[in-house]
Amino acid sequence: MQNRRFIAPVMFDDPAAALLHVQAIYNDSINHLRTQLQHFVGGESITGHVRACYPFVRVHTDTVVRADSRLSYGFVAGPGTFETTLTRPDLFASYYLEQFRLLLKNHGGDQQVQLEVGTSSQPIPVHFTIADHDHIEGSMNQSRRLAMRDLFDLPNLAAMDDGIANGTHETVPGEAQPLALFTAPRVDYSLQRLRHYTGTAAEHFQNFVLFTNYQFYIDEFVRLGHAIMARAVDSLSPQDDDGYIAFIEPGNVVTRRIGIEAQKGDELGMPPPRLPQMPGYHLVRADGSGITMVNIGIGPANAKTITDHIAVLRPHAWLMLGHCAGLRNTQQLGDYVLAHGYVREDHVLDEDLPLWVPIPPLAEVQVAIESAVAEITQLTGHDLKRVMRTGTVASTDNRNWELLPQRTPERRFSQSRAIALDMESATIAANGFRFRVPYGTLLCVSDKPLHGELKLPGMANQFYRERVDQHLRIGIRALELLRARGVDKLHSRKLRSFAEVAFQ
Repeated sequence: MQNRRFIAPVMFDDPAAALLHVQAIYNDSINHLRTQLQHFVGGESITGHVRACYPFVRVHTDTVVRADSRLSYGFVAGPGTFETTLTRPDLFASYYLEQFRLLLKNHGGDQQVQLEVGTSSQPIPVHFTIADHDHIEGSMNQSRRLAMRDLFDLPNLAAMDDGIANGTHETVPGEAQPLALFTAPRVDYSLQRLRHYTGTAAEHFQNFVLFTNYQFYIDEFVRLGHAIMARAVDSLSPQDDDGYIAFIEPGNVVTRRIGIEAQKGDELGMPPPRLPQMPGYHLVRADGSGITMVNIGIGPANAKTITDHIAVLRPHAWLMLGHCAGLRNTQQLGDYVLAHGYVREDHVLDEDLPLWVPIPPLAEVQVAIESAVAEITQLTGHDLKRVMRTGTVASTDNRNWELLPQRTPERRFSQSRAIALDMESATIAANGFRFRVPYGTLLCVSDKPLHGELKLPGMANQFYRERVDQHLRIGIRALELLRARGVDKLHSRKLRSFAEVAFQ
């Protein structure tokens, strides 16, 4: 077996030094695998299995930390040994550095912990070593591809389950307890899926995310993104600088803002021959705190799929902007619905998050959305309440729920006090709860099927033209308000379990 050299664990009390060691181990492993893979693809014979492993970080403490009660992450739950494997320290450098810093800070004092970094026993699947623009497998014949399975480690689904996030993981005696929600293979798997589903590389994703299921919203976001890129920053008015430096579209097509030089790799972007299943668009800030928008299409399955994968990037918040059926006769087409509760009839998360688990509203997100609605519409008081109603949103996996016999869905929605119905919002909120990502929903009433107001083609087109721009600007403004509030005040303790992992 051609194992890459094992690097013995090293103790660190400096987070930056620990990160450098993680990067060294990871780069050494990846370079070894890529070199051997290139030899194999080039037709050379390889004897023995080729293997390289992920780096790990571990902490051990014998005391219960008395962390600041306002904190929601950055400390381990109690005495013991805690560990996680790490991947892509280039992409997650700032994230890892912050998690390391908080661990050392919050476990200081008489029993100061150290970070232990070394080579784990978890193999890196060769699929996760291939760069975005490499397509090596297509150049091999069938027999060569089959031989590859015997020579290199392949993805192992047993190392990628969501037991830690779901609260079902059980540590066996002698095993370290988890330090993060996701292991390195699980993260790598999602990074691959994100590229496939959205048509953009993981490094372009920003920390604030908007989801929609209508292309109208994407079209407006693209128009807005290009308008910002075409507007130079006024050096005489620094307060007007929004910080956006690039706009990125599927195919990794990069548009830099006027006055900002292109970067190496920009030229590799190319519009795809057809849009991916859930195309992603990114309004980029240098520190990653810009806005990503994804068209998730229709249905709770898509909503779960994309949030399963974006969650590994540890975004600071995600919001759903979409249309809904208004269930109350007092609602008008074009009214907004701010969800503060969810009826989950989507069923896609039933095995991961039982229905008896409540999905609470997050005060920070609710306030930001309501403030954004007031600011963009210029309405206050009773006038604001007239166009925006706060209440329960029901999400269903049956688009034709109105056709079910005996009106049973209508009875359940009435009993739940739901004011609106859609297909995705509860899934996105529930997965936010499950993965500890702050979430929110602002919907727009586009029809009222219980009251005979169905969308007709002409009415729908006019409605979309009138509402899309305002609705999108509200969503963007809400995320900007959350960003201004500060990350440390955004991640809620409501999302943390009894024995929570230390990494955010």
